Amino acid sequence: MEELITKNLEARDKVNFELNNTVDSYQSTFLSRPISLRLWSSFFVILPIFVQAPWVRLEPISALCFTFIILLGAFILYKKQSNKWFIVSSLLLGVSGSWLGGCLFWGWLSPFPILHIPVEAVVLPLALIGLGTNWKIGSSFYISSLFGTAVTDITIFLIGIMDQWRQVITADSETAPLILQKTSESLIQIKSLSIIVFVALILWFISKEIFDSATINTTNGKALLVSSYVIQTTLIVDGIFIVLAILQPTLSGLV
Repeated sequence: MEELITKNLEARDKVNFELNNTVDSYQSTFLSRPISLRLWSSFFVILPIFVQAPWVRLEPISALCFTFIILLGAFILYKKQSNKWFIVSSLLLGVSGSWLGGCLFWGWLSPFPILHIPVEAVVLPLALIGLGTNWKIGSSFYISSLFGTAVTDITIFLIGIMDQWRQVITADSETAPLILQKTSESLIQIKSLSIIVFVALILWFISKEIFDSATINTTNGKALLVSSYVIQTTLIVDGIFIVLAILQPTLSGLV
C-alpha cells in the first residue's frame, strides 16, 4: 500500500511539473501579451496602405509574388516547431491571404468595385476551415480584415460615392482632383455623416463585444483578440481617411 501511494504521489508531481512547464512555455510565447498582439495585428492592417497600395500600382506582378515571400516566412517559423514563433507564423499566414486578394484586385481589377469583395475573399474557404485548426489566429486576422473591407465598401455605397470610385481610378491627373472634390462635398452632407457615424458605432460595438469575450491565455482567446484589434484598426484608419478626404480630397482613399 505504501508503495502504491508513493507511486501515485510521484505521478501527481510529474503531471504538475509538466503542466507548469507548459504554462511557463505558453506564457513566454512571442505575442503572448495583449499589447504585443495589438501592435502586430494593427501593423499588418496598416502595412498594405503604405506599402502594398503604391507597390501594386507600379509593379503588380512583383507585389503579387511577394505573397509567396510572406508564405515562406510563415513556413520557416512554423518549421521551428516552437510555441514562441507559431503565433507569428499563423498571423503571417492570414496576412498572406489579405495581401494576395489586395494584389489581385488593385493590380488588375480596380476599375470594377463590384469585384472588390469577391476577389479579396479568394481564400475565404480556407480561412473558414482554418478556424477549426491551430491556425485560427491567422484565419481570424484574414476574416476580420475582409469583414472590415466589406463594411467599408457597403458604407461607400450607402453614402452614394461608389460611382466616383471607377471615375477616379480611370481618370487622368487633371480630372481626378475635380472628382475627389465632388466626393469631399458628398461626405459633408448630413445623410452621409449620419451613415458614417452609425456604421462606426456598430463596428466599435462589435469589436468591443469580441474583446470582452476574449482572453490572452488560450489560442481561441488570442484569435478573438486579433479580430477585435483588426476591426478597431480598420475603423481608425477609415476615420483618418474620411477626415483627409474632407480636408484634403487628393489624399483620400479613392486616389
